Amino acid sequence: MKQHRKALLALLFVLFSSASAAAQSPDVPPPKAVVVFGQKIKYVEAGSGPAVVLLHGLGGNSTNWAFNMAALAEKFRVIVPDQVGFGQSDKPFINYRVGTYVDFLDKFLSELKVERATLVGNSMGGWVAALYAVRYPSKVERLVLVDSAGFAPPKEFDLSTLSGLNPSTREEMKRLAGMVFYNPLLRSDAAVDVLLAERMSAGDGYTIQRLVESIYRGEDMLDGKLGAVKQPVLLVWGREDGLTPLAREGEKFKRELPSAQWVVFDGCGHVPQFEKAAEFNAAVLKFLSQ
Repeated sequence: MKQHRKALLALLFVLFSSASAAAQSPDVPPPKAVVVFGQKIKYVEAGSGPAVVLLHGLGGNSTNWAFNMAALAEKFRVIVPDQVGFGQSDKPFINYRVGTYVDFLDKFLSELKVERATLVGNSMGGWVAALYAVRYPSKVERLVLVDSAGFAPPKEFDLSTLSGLNPSTREEMKRLAGMVFYNPLLRSDAAVDVLLAERMSAGDGYTIQRLVESIYRGEDMLDGKLGAVKQPVLLVWGREDGLTPLAREGEKFKRELPSAQWVVFDGCGHVPQFEKAAEFNAAVLKFLSQ
C-alpha cells in the first residue's frame, strides 16, 4: 500500500512539477497516532500557531494535502488526519456515516488539546467540517469548504451511480477520474492504473460502501442546517468538477451560506488542492489572514 501511495504521489508531483500548481514538494512529515474511541487514528502535523485541520474526502487520506501542508504550516499548526476507516488509521467494521466522522473529529481534537480550529474540508471532508460547525460552533474558528458534498441528491438523481465511488475495474476508475480531474494527464491510462492500484490496496472499500449506503438512507444531510453557521466561510470550487458540480452543489452552498466568500478555479476539477495547489494555498492563506 505504501508503495502504491508513493507511486501516486510521485506521479502527481511529476504531472504538476512544470506548472504553477506544484509549488510544494509531496514530502509529508512522519505520521503520529492517537487513540479515539478505541481506534488508532494516524495523522501528520507541521508548523505552529492557530490550528488548521485538513479533512480529506471519501476514499482519500492525509496525503491528499501533500501540496498544501508546507505552505499553510508557515503560519499555522496544520493537522491532517487519516479519518477513521481510511489511510493508515484503523478500519472498524461499523455502519459509517458522516455523523461518525463528526464524533471522531471532536474526540480527536480533544486528544490533541485543540480547543478551537479552522476546518478545511474537501468533498466528504467538507461535509464533515460543515456538520461539525453546526454541532460545535464554539470549537470552529473558520471554515473552508472545497468542492464539498453534503446536500441530499435531487429527486431525479440516480442513486445507483454512487456505486462508482467504489471502483473495482479500469473502466470504473477511468470514469471516476474523469469526474474528479480536469488535467487530461490525470485521466490517462497510466494515471488510471496507478489510481486503481492504490484503490485495490487501500483497504477502505468496506468504509466507502457503508458511507454510500448512508447517503441512500439520507443520513446527516446539510439541507436547511447551514443557517446556524456564523463563522467566516470560504467556498472553493473547481469549475469543471464533475463529482460535486458547481452549478448544482456549489450553488446550494452559496444559497445557504450567502455571506461566504467564493473562489472558483477555471481548468480545475474536484480537487483544487492538487490541480491548483499554489493558487489554492494563496487563497486559503489570504482568507485565514483576514
